[in-house]
Amino acid sequence: MSSVFPRDTRISLPKADRAEGCYIYDDTGKAYFDGSGGAAVSCLGHGDPDIISAIQDQAQNLAFAHTGFFTSEPAEKLASLLADHTPDDLNRVYLVSGGSEAIEAALKLARQYHVENGEPKRHHLISRRQSYHGNTLGALGAGGNEMRRAQFHPLLINVQHIAPCYEYVLKYEGETSYEYGQRAAQELENEILRLGPETVMAFIAEPVAGATLGAVPAVDGYFQKIREICNSYGVLLILDEVMCGMGRTGRLFACEADEVTPDIVCIAKGLGAGYQPIGAMICSEKIYDVIKSGSGLFQHGHTYIGHPVAAAASYAVVKKIIDQNMVSRCNYLGEILSDALLERFGQHPNVGDIRGRGLFRGLEIVSDRTAKTPFDPRQQIAWKIKQAAFNAGLICYPMSGTRDGRLGDHILLAPPFIMQEDQIFEINDKLDKALQDVLPV
Repeated sequence: MSSVFPRDTRISLPKADRAEGCYIYDDTGKAYFDGSGGAAVSCLGHGDPDIISAIQDQAQNLAFAHTGFFTSEPAEKLASLLADHTPDDLNRVYLVSGGSEAIEAALKLARQYHVENGEPKRHHLISRRQSYHGNTLGALGAGGNEMRRAQFHPLLINVQHIAPCYEYVLKYEGETSYEYGQRAAQELENEILRLGPETVMAFIAEPVAGATLGAVPAVDGYFQKIREICNSYGVLLILDEVMCGMGRTGRLFACEADEVTPDIVCIAKGLGAGYQPIGAMICSEKIYDVIKSGSGLFQHGHTYIGHPVAAAASYAVVKKIIDQNMVSRCNYLGEILSDALLERFGQHPNVGDIRGRGLFRGLEIVSDRTAKTPFDPRQQIAWKIKQAAFNAGLICYPMSGTRDGRLGDHILLAPPFIMQEDQIFEINDKLDKALQDVLPV
């Protein structure tokens, strides 16, 4: 009998025993290709000796020092490295222990910024439906997936949600991609005006919508208009790159592909590559200066922020991503993966859309490809594909509720940047077998 409280009490999981490169091995010796990097976490694979050495050295030298009393060399080095590579003036790095913590920090900083900037009426947060920003109460409130929010709704902060930029389903017939993006972005201005511009604090969005929408990038021009709208009304733009950042989509920061700079960006997952739990909230110098010249105190904090061992591991990860040109490699392999997926599944009767950037790709599963009709959720298609792929030796990240939190299924792929080209065909073969097992044509 296990004393572990698992994610799902209804199933029994195999025990992970060891990992190397792109594979995790269970205690029977079976190998699983880590085709989703867990949840887009293990960007550099498993067992990297340089990162392991950095962790060991730092743990031996200094394992912990509370940031209420000390800073540390690993935290300083990591913050400087990130600041050197962020877009424009995103120079102030607040290190936390994961994505949800980064989002919580961003929301609280946005509110405190407006209060100390003389605009205390600004408290409304606008987000997008079908977004995912984390599982703590503030982050869950910001997110727009109703399936995840429903039972906790009485506890959540009041957030307004507009439509996502989801071209496959929401673009009108006869509308160009650009026209659709401008229409979708206009929803933000409409909502700001409805709420009262003087009351809106921030807009939060994922540059490439991840877990709950399935690797959906915005169309060209969408985020440029979002940025213009935020500027016009003094609304802060928070971009959530927890899943899509740190090279995953072929740019170190995903927003670079959209040619916009947010006021605050949140990163995690690939920031530590799974070797240590870490995340970061990075804000502009403008925001930092308001706090510094005002109260001087950001009223927020957790015990393990700026953890020296986590920061040392992350510094080794980010250095490797930058020094070994892993972002370009991710972009290159991503194009090969995209082409391979399109060739194998582009005409599959149950694959409605194949999308994404870099090594962050999604396949939307439908019952009718022409009509884009989702499966009945009672069929549990996403869960069945996950199990069939896992049985075939492939870890992928399927999710249900793609369309509205209830209807729709997708498969998310986020393999390690270190994989070889021939392993793309391994992904395809194992995914093909899973689809055949679940959706026999």
